[in-house]
Amino acid sequence: MNLKENISHRVFTAVREVTAENGVSAFVIGGFVRDLLLKRPSKDIDIVVLGNGLEMAEAVANKLNVKKVAYYKNFGTAAFMCDDLEIEFVGARKESYERNSRKPIVENGSLEDDQNRRDFTINALAISLNRSSFGEVIDPFDGLTDLKNKLIRTPLVPETTYSDDPLRMLRAIRFSAQLGFKIEPTSFNAIKANVHRLEIISQERITDELNKIILSNKPSIGFTQLFDSGLLHSFFPEMTALHGVEFIDNKGHKDNFYHTLEVLDNICENTNDLWLRWAAILHDIAKPKTKRFHPSAGWTFHGHEEVGARMTESIFQRLKLPLDAKMKYVQKLVRLHLRPIALVNGTVTDTAVRRLLFEAGDDIDDLMTLCNADITSKNEMKVQKYRRNFENVRRKLKAVEEKDNIRNFQPPISGQEIMQIFKMEPCKQVGILKNEIKEAILEGKIRNDYNEAYHFMLTYAKGIGLVPPKK
Repeated sequence: MNLKENISHRVFTAVREVTAENGVSAFVIGGFVRDLLLKRPSKDIDIVVLGNGLEMAEAVANKLNVKKVAYYKNFGTAAFMCDDLEIEFVGARKESYERNSRKPIVENGSLEDDQNRRDFTINALAISLNRSSFGEVIDPFDGLTDLKNKLIRTPLVPETTYSDDPLRMLRAIRFSAQLGFKIEPTSFNAIKANVHRLEIISQERITDELNKIILSNKPSIGFTQLFDSGLLHSFFPEMTALHGVEFIDNKGHKDNFYHTLEVLDNICENTNDLWLRWAAILHDIAKPKTKRFHPSAGWTFHGHEEVGARMTESIFQRLKLPLDAKMKYVQKLVRLHLRPIALVNGTVTDTAVRRLLFEAGDDIDDLMTLCNADITSKNEMKVQKYRRNFENVRRKLKAVEEKDNIRNFQPPISGQEIMQIFKMEPCKQVGILKNEIKEAILEGKIRNDYNEAYHFMLTYAKGIGLVPPKK
């Protein structure tokens, strides 16, 4: 196969000229070739040089009039940007591994050596950038057939491939989820046999791959394979604890693991936001901890939203996810995820809507997206009825917000102003007055208006023995 018509970008032309001028060989390899054949966009181009990659990068950059080249001499690589593409050059190399490290021992090697060290056959494909064979595909492991058959397979013995670099197990599942490919059975069995090797991988690397799985179009594909392989048990036991159904007196609950995956897939139809997807993953995470059986009521999970919100921080901490506003955002959605559903099931009062708007603030739309995704049932008529009721809640939220302007509101009289009016220092009574004003607005007793709040405050203060001093 020859793909010279597909590599017309000036970068490839410049590489071809440099190889001819300097008597070296170069090949584009890996993800760019795979994505080119799959007709997927790709911004990263890896070029393997049979020689010095740093010198090749410098010569090609000069041809292209690129002024800024980054050199990583410790790794033998160099990179630069050209037309929104990141081009990386590296000398062909041969790798070997020690048992307790995924960091390889590197030696100079041939193109064959470089292709042997690749994780999967579809990532070992190369295209010649040399004048005499420009565009020719080099495919020593039949990766073209695997692309056609949508198969993830290792170039060499999978046991060795995964044991040498256990991160490749997560990459196999990530590519399967992203591309919709199947992992070859022998390869998947090798993953199951090497789960224990994941212990030499840093949590940051594991979480990076996990986030890429979460950002795929249908993350349930990846999570099911993570579970079936045993990998998920090793780094995310809280999620695997959701798996299974328990029966007492012929009463069972839903399998909350597969329910969570359904919610995650549902939400992915409406958002690419990683943290909203994380909220879907964690919304029921505390159900195993809060599960109780009552002979009359059956299975209950009371308080799982609050316990789940508290669990979120420890999970983020262990998985090396950011402990900043992103974590707080996920916590909030986990804590509030039952509130809109409660409105669907009951009478939608203005007071309940105001409180929800106040607590959710600017995240109300994301909360509603999460709750809509949480509507799952095998009974399609039941789902449709629930969704219609849910739309009523949406309309009520919009109407109350337009009328009362509650979202993110602060009481119209601040604590500082209360202290000035009553000539008092900071104390418990200031907080009481401010809170009563807020509650009166949320309960609909007064509007979110300064004058109404002022008169309410004076009346309430008089009732507890507080009177502003005469001027």
